[in-house]
Amino acid sequence: MGVTMSLPTHLKILLLASSAVFLGSCSSRAIHEAEAVVAQADSLWQAGLMYGIDAGDSLTLAQAYKTLGDIPLPYREGLGLGSPYAHACYHYGKLLRAKDNPAEAMQAFINATHSRTRDYHILGRVYSNMGSISHLAGEFQLSYDMFEKSANCFLEDKDTLSYYFLLNDMAFELAEQGKKESFSLINRVDSICKNQDLLAKLLETKAVFYRETGQYDSTIFYADKSYELGNLDNTILLLKAQAYDNLGKKDSAIRYAQIIMDCPSASFQNKFNALYIVKHCDSTLCVEEIEELYSQREDIRYYEYEPLREKWILSTQLL
Repeated sequence: MGVTMSLPTHLKILLLASSAVFLGSCSSRAIHEAEAVVAQADSLWQAGLMYGIDAGDSLTLAQAYKTLGDIPLPYREGLGLGSPYAHACYHYGKLLRAKDNPAEAMQAFINATHSRTRDYHILGRVYSNMGSISHLAGEFQLSYDMFEKSANCFLEDKDTLSYYFLLNDMAFELAEQGKKESFSLINRVDSICKNQDLLAKLLETKAVFYRETGQYDSTIFYADKSYELGNLDNTILLLKAQAYDNLGKKDSAIRYAQIIMDCPSASFQNKFNALYIVKHCDSTLCVEEIEELYSQREDIRYYEYEPLREKWILSTQLL
């Protein structure tokens, strides 16, 4: 996204010389192989799969990311490699996120934004991931800013549905802080788009707002409406468990919390919060008994939460 400038003759000579040095250290064959890996990752991505889950593929993707990243920027632009490198950054960043390495993932996403690509399709998803990482770190304003950049990229790409989803993500960040401004974004999307999945997410965002403002009956109402539209995310169950807990309906709170605990696909954060509700609600069990009950569940052990959160927080300091 930089501005093309005319270079003085002596600088052009230096760039040509550096390109010659580069070609001696990195063959065109290596570049083509790296591009092929990125193309394969793109194909899997379009099919809803992630390249690099297997150990061998993970190393291959890491090498492609490094090969394309090592190309000097002026030479890379001359070959039109800005987009393949940005795609490599995106795929590698997603893989690192899956491996709970948010700092290196964030760096990969930042590298994509510095690639000078004008591929708004990929940049929209890069900024969206940066927003998600910031959200997990509790940096809601930073997350909002990243989601806004993502939405603007989708607008440039004329991807209206992704644009509407990102407007909801922006509203979600405001809702997490109990800010009424979230409703202006919700209503804006609701009046334009009738996609059922998106409408379900809008209702979830409303439920989050009412939880943050202590209106727990409304939290349950909108969580149920979202669920009826097909939103089966465990966050809906957590919203209900938290609302019932605050309303003093402990049995219902524990019931929904335990569903989350027993769901293999539930996120670490949702499982942790569900465990907290169980500890808080069931007065017949002491803390030690509950910790013993879940001691074999490595992904939800209480003491592991803070170190994991620290990793996310440190990753946002790269921005």
